[in-house]
Amino acid sequence: MTRSPRMTLPTQLVLRAMLDDPAREMYGLEICAAAGLPSGTIHPILARLEGIGWLESRWEDADPHEQGRPRRRYYRFAPDGMEHARIALAQAHTKVSGLLPGLRRRLAGGGI
Repeated sequence: MTRSPRMTLPTQLVLRAMLDDPAREMYGLEICAAAGLPSGTIHPILARLEGIGWLESRWEDADPHEQGRPRRRYYRFAPDGMEHARIALAQAHTKVSGLLPGLRRRLAGGGI
């Protein structure tokens, strides 16, 4: 049984960014740009997703001195990771959608 991460908004944004082209490997700064989040936010999320088996990563083989930049770590979905991500995003959406009617009622009634 695979554990699920907390589906915070940043976690959802990272998963959605990766699901835009699920077969493609992406490095950290690409994911940052696609998700609209800073690297300090996405790297702990990527580590958690890798820790539960949803993602796999590898370091590129390029020489940092030749490239004039640090080596990149590339992330991709593990074999079942894409399916887990899609299910978790759907459940998170359903959970939020279920809360909206009550929130609307409280806002309309001034209960907040």
